[in-house]
Amino acid sequence: MSTHDPSGPQPEGGGKPSFDKQPPNPGGGAPEGEPPGPTPSDTPAGTPPEGPGAYQGTYGGSGYGQDPYGRPPYDQPPHGQVPPGYGPGAYGTPGAGPVPGMPPIGTWPRRITARLIDYVLMQAVGVLVVGPFVDLGTREGSTGAFWLGCAIYLIYEGLMLSRDGQTLGKKAMKVRVAMLIDGNSPTQSAAWTRAAVYILPAVLCCAGLWWLIDGMFGVFDKPYRQCIHDKAAKTVVVTTEL
Repeated sequence: MSTHDPSGPQPEGGGKPSFDKQPPNPGGGAPEGEPPGPTPSDTPAGTPPEGPGAYQGTYGGSGYGQDPYGRPPYDQPPHGQVPPGYGPGAYGTPGAGPVPGMPPIGTWPRRITARLIDYVLMQAVGVLVVGPFVDLGTREGSTGAFWLGCAIYLIYEGLMLSRDGQTLGKKAMKVRVAMLIDGNSPTQSAAWTRAAVYILPAVLCCAGLWWLIDGMFGVFDKPYRQCIHDKAAKTVVVTTEL
């Protein structure tokens, strides 16, 4: 019967069985039997990093504020300032439109002439309607024709402006009413508000005085030459002739 001699030769490693180990790679490459991975020199310049968290703090892998398609970054203005091209005086010239792309403000001669054309047309309609029934030579007859003409004017202007921002007079003088905020045709509420503020005070009292005050208000208003009825409706009159 044989006995094990503990003092005999021991396996390498202190008596524990040895396992196959990969020899160290002095060149720093991939272990034997595995495909080599990319090296820093193999990665093209500007290639976004890969893996979890690669895009943290970046946009498109090219840094905050830069476009991945190569477009220039948008320079945001300081807080509280209006971006270039927007707001009052954006174009730096008197009479410029209030928003980018809006035509210039309509001139006073054209605006006044357009008003006169519309007023004469509506008063003529009032006379034609009232004339067969009353004596226009009397005060009652002329007053009735005036009131009827104003009522027709209110309906006429409200409908025409809500359609495309132009009455017949404005079409003839190449001006139109536009919303101050975006230059579009007036909304239904803006069109009827504008017509009512212009007509109703004149019907109630002192038509000539009211129209004078309303018109002179626009002469001194800056920068968009808004009359009182424009202020109430948030509209502006611009030219259609560029």
